[in-house]
Amino acid sequence: MERMPRPIWLALALSLPGCTTVNTIETAQPAGQRQMVDDKRVLSDASLNSKARVVGVNQAITPGGLLRAQVEILNTRRSLQRINYRFEWFDQDGMQVNTPATATLHSIQIEGKESMMISSVAPTLACKDFRLKLIEGE
Repeated sequence: MERMPRPIWLALALSLPGCTTVNTIETAQPAGQRQMVDDKRVLSDASLNSKARVVGVNQAITPGGLLRAQVEILNTRRSLQRINYRFEWFDQDGMQVNTPATATLHSIQIEGKESMMISSVAPTLACKDFRLKLIEGE
């Protein structure tokens, strides 16, 4: 058996840690259908956009009449990424609805090549629209 040259062996060993990727399986014809909405994106952080991409945005109304938003985020890298996010809510006049919950910054970790849903429910019935802000994690 031929031995691998030391620099190649070392490079392979160093490249493995932290490179956990995720395979997913789901039904081909899901029973639940997402209510996808068109979205407008403002991308001011190219580094963050190259790590985590928005795949789609859907929304629904809860049984209590509150707007619920869900956004699918895909980690485009092969390594774990930390992302911070915050949902902002707006009334029918486009005015921001501020509550203690809307000021909270949430943090998630997404494994390599993993897709994850993040969601939020409007704090009041007055909320008719939302905005998601993504911020690169530490």
